Formats: sequence, structure tokens, C-alpha cells
Amino acid sequence: MQLYSYFRSSAAYRVRIALNIKGIAYEYLGVHLLKDGGQQLSDGYRALNPSALVPTLVDADVTLGQSLAIIEYLDETHPQPPLLPADAAGRARVRAIAQAIACDTHPLNNLRVLKYLKRNLQVSDDAKNEWYRHWVGLGLAAVESMLADSSSTGRYCHGDTPGLADACLVPQVYNARRFDCDLSAFPTVVRIDEACRELPAFDLAQPEKQPDFE
Repeated sequence: MQLYSYFRSSAAYRVRIALNIKGIAYEYLGVHLLKDGGQQLSDGYRALNPSALVPTLVDADVTLGQSLAIIEYLDETHPQPPLLPADAAGRARVRAIAQAIACDTHPLNNLRVLKYLKRNLQVSDDAKNEWYRHWVGLGLAAVESMLADSSSTGRYCHGDTPGLADACLVPQVYNARRFDCDLSAFPTVVRIDEACRELPAFDLAQPEKQPDFE
């Protein structure tokens, strides 16, 4: 199994966490999003992933982009330990939390969006960072409510076993800290992030421990 990844990509970070939770060995193939004009834009990489984004997972004759699709593929092909609850309502809740991060929050702060703001719209660094903090703040406020107001929340996002939602939460919190976002209004998010990062599966997935970290 091969994972095309970039150490700082939160989408790739999610998949690394899932692979580690599952105990799946994989080959790490770095795709630098800034070098050479963006290695993800090369013809060779686009042939693998037409979206020109990371991550991409290659499993024998299966090639997948999109982190959530990859994680659910891993959960179906390697069922233990599960990343989704056994009950339909639980699975829906976990997916809702994961998508609030991966679909509602992260796309507004993706590297290509930030580059467009700066290069094409010529916003200042301060304005770009304010954009980032605004949308992360709204996104994490929603996730905080989903977690704090539910009896289904345990040590982790859903009960006392880490899963899909946690794999999405930790990278988003990591990036929020990179941009000096104020997390004081999100105590449940911070608590769960800290609990997750104590686990080897999350620790080994962090950007600083990837072979392409610089």
C-alpha cells in the first residue's frame, strides 16, 4: 500500500492516523505542495489524482483520492479496529462531526485557497490569516457544540474509542494552532485533541514525524 502525502496536509494527516489505528503498513511517498511549482500539479501526479490534491492511496489496483473516502475504504477492507460505530445513529453522528471539519471548515483554509487569496486577490498576510482564523473559529464552534452537548461524547469524539471523527479533529486543531487561533472557547475540542495525541497512532502521524518534514 502506498500513500502520497505531504507532511503538512491535514487531509493526508487524517489518513495517516487511520492507517496507524488500523496497524496497516504503507509506503510514504512525499508530494511537496510548494516545491517545483507544486508537485501535485505535475502530469504524473494528476494521472493518479485528477484533483491534484493530497492524499492519494494506492492499494494494488485501487487508487483513491479524498481523505474521507480513503478512510472509509480502509475501514471496510480492514474492519478491525473499526473507525465507525456499529449502530446507524452512531455512524451518522461520527460522519457529521468529521464532515463539519473536512467539508465545511478545511476547504475554506486549504493551501490553494490561501494562495489564491494572496496571489490573485492580493490580500495582505494579516488579512489572509484573519480569513483563516474566522472560518476555523466558526467551524470549531460548531464542532464544540456537537461534542459538548451530546451524551455520546466520551474520552474521544464518540465514546471511549478513537475513530473517524478524531482523525479529522486532531489535524484541524494542529493547523489552528499553527495560525495562532484562539481555542479557549472550545474546551471539549481541546480535551479530546489532547487525549488523542497521547496515543501512538496519532503521535506517529503528526507532521514533524513524517519523512518529508522540513
